[in-house]
Amino acid sequence: MTDIRPALRDCKICSQRFAATATAHHPNPVVWFQPQARMLIAGQAPGMKVHKSGRPFTDPSGDRLRSWLGLSDEAFYDRDRVAILPMAFCFPGYNAKGSDLPPPPVCAKTWRGDALAMMPNIRLKILIGGHAMKYHLPDFTTVTQAVADWQNHPQGVFALPHPSWRNTGWLRKNPWFEAEVIPRLQAAVKEVM
Repeated sequence: MTDIRPALRDCKICSQRFAATATAHHPNPVVWFQPQARMLIAGQAPGMKVHKSGRPFTDPSGDRLRSWLGLSDEAFYDRDRVAILPMAFCFPGYNAKGSDLPPPPVCAKTWRGDALAMMPNIRLKILIGGHAMKYHLPDFTTVTQAVADWQNHPQGVFALPHPSWRNTGWLRKNPWFEAEVIPRLQAAVKEVM
């Protein structure tokens, strides 16, 4: 299998798209995976903080995600065990109102299949947000349904809402998530790690 990481780090296919956003930024692919990884975190796309730091989930969303997974920073950022593979490797930018733009589909079409093929040892997939769920779950309908249906996903697959502070209301409305899903998720993570 060809190592696509060097070409992925140099990817500029969205240069014109990003230049046309309110942020007018340049591509900066955040590539955070090794072929021997056992756990896959399939997220949406890096945010502005990650775009600047080059390290995934270096924000309050990452703090919440690590808490849900029951992982320390050291374990979470161990690329030999944890692969972080978003649906788009670059920050998509903000629209004129300051909201995050969705991950450009061209990124997943160009890179995702080859990136996943590089990691044959994945035993646990964590799907974060609707874009990742649509890609990985053939029967996806809504984020809430996908998260609630955790027992019916293929073995080793968990769907999670995005850990953003924007989803605090969702967490309050769905207390079953932290009561039922998180303990089982943490047990699965512990087993794989």
